[in-house]
Amino acid sequence: MKLFVDTANVDEIRRAADMGVICGVTTNPSLIAKEGRDFAEVIKEIAGIVDGPISAEVIALEADKMVEEAETFIAKMPEYKDNIVIKLPFCEEGLVACRILTEKDIKTNVTLIYSAAQAVLAANAGAAFVSPFVGRLDDVGTDGMALIEEVMDIFEVQGIETEVIAASIRNPIHVTKAARIGCDIATVPFNVIIQMLTHPLTAIGIERFLKDWEGFEKK
Repeated sequence: MKLFVDTANVDEIRRAADMGVICGVTTNPSLIAKEGRDFAEVIKEIAGIVDGPISAEVIALEADKMVEEAETFIAKMPEYKDNIVIKLPFCEEGLVACRILTEKDIKTNVTLIYSAAQAVLAANAGAAFVSPFVGRLDDVGTDGMALIEEVMDIFEVQGIETEVIAASIRNPIHVTKAARIGCDIATVPFNVIIQMLTHPLTAIGIERFLKDWEGFEKK
């Protein structure tokens, strides 16, 4: 399973990239706004760090404006056209925009997926990626990971090539469950990547090795 990092913080992206654990990035307007920087500037800097898919979300809610926004955005950085994935909200207008952009050979990631039926619609509209939300379903008492499993089963049976991104990941357990299910990608907040690094027995083991080496050097 591939890992993307879900952030617009360039320092976090650089750290994750330096570890060699990510091959893509997802952003959204909230994450970009949190950085307080120009949208295109941030994406361009990210593209210089990660040579993989970078999801950039539109703000518009009408299909024609979504398409215009996407084309304007890509025009600002044509050298990264192959990296940029336009993130569209799941809705009727979003599906119309997905179809149009796909016909223009622009990759899309349809987000805010909360049912397998929605994932099927997005795939049929031409989405390169669909992003079912796990954590937000868990928040309302539904098993978010069951949705990932259902979507993966349908896509496998139907031979659908759209890649599934497990999104709204809250903890390392979500990541390992998504991997066991066979999900294509998990997009993970940087703090969850740090949690995945950490295990008390690993820390104890390193400390013990260092103490043993210090004792050996003193001999």
